[in-house]
Amino acid sequence: MSKIKVGIVGYGNLGKGAELALKHNPDFQLVGIFTRRDVSQIDSNSNIIHISKILEYKDKIDVMILCGGSAKDLPKQCPVLVNYFNTVDSYDNHENIPEYFEIVDKMAKQSNKVSLISAGWDPGLFSMNRLLAQAVFPKGANYTFWGKGVSQGHSDAIKRIKGVKDAVQYTIPSKEAIEKIRSGEKPKLDNGERHKRICYVVPNDRKSMDRIEKEIKSMPNYFLEYDTTVHFISEEELKINHSKMSHGGFVICTDTTKNNNKQRMEFSLSLESNPEFTSAVVVAFARAVYKMSLEGKKGAFTVFDIPLAYLSPKSGEELRKELL
Repeated sequence: MSKIKVGIVGYGNLGKGAELALKHNPDFQLVGIFTRRDVSQIDSNSNIIHISKILEYKDKIDVMILCGGSAKDLPKQCPVLVNYFNTVDSYDNHENIPEYFEIVDKMAKQSNKVSLISAGWDPGLFSMNRLLAQAVFPKGANYTFWGKGVSQGHSDAIKRIKGVKDAVQYTIPSKEAIEKIRSGEKPKLDNGERHKRICYVVPNDRKSMDRIEKEIKSMPNYFLEYDTTVHFISEEELKINHSKMSHGGFVICTDTTKNNNKQRMEFSLSLESNPEFTSAVVVAFARAVYKMSLEGKKGAFTVFDIPLAYLSPKSGEELRKELL
């Protein structure tokens, strides 16, 4: 069987993670990594290509893995690139997913391409578990908690603010809320009651700190509804104390069935490297995109539309024997 030929767009943390993940999946062949950076300055054994040459590869790549940020990159890149490539991304701005889907779906159908959006771990794996929990417990209470950990999407959103040199954002779940839910309670919690957000920001100069803090705290879909704290620190302190990309979280669904029997479904992740895990998820879904393209599918899709077997390189016979 021929290998799945893939490209990577973007060589930040997620792009580097995808490069690593592909090495553990022998059914893939990495054709090239496309970047806006100076190619001569990138240390990699992979084929590094400036993004200006990406259309030269439109007939050489089966699936393009988009590793840009959700705040600025993906909304611009995906609707354009899906005209030439099947794509997969981890777009994580939950509130804007319906709008993003509609835009990509229109372009993908016009170009007869497959585009799988929001295929990370949340949205992505957590989304699948929320759906499963609601299907099993239609009257249950469903909760999602993130952290403690670094959110790549939120950190990237801060970095896009004028005057920010670098930044890291931590999402902190409420321990009290989690314990209440695990004990069988069904509290009504808004976003601010479930999480806090702590930001460590390196400014270009101290004069812009007030403006930067206001822009962060007023950013819709990212910080506006949350208890957000902003700390301004030096670049050296950021590298020493905030260089790890750990993350994780929980999806918890509770219900009470006959005779007051308390039931709970829970899915959790504990990650020392958020980008390496996220990119491993995206690579698995790139395999599904390839299989769907061979079937002649076209348009935008989400994880809800993907048969689980499409994520695996194994045959149906192997999966039934080994995993069922």
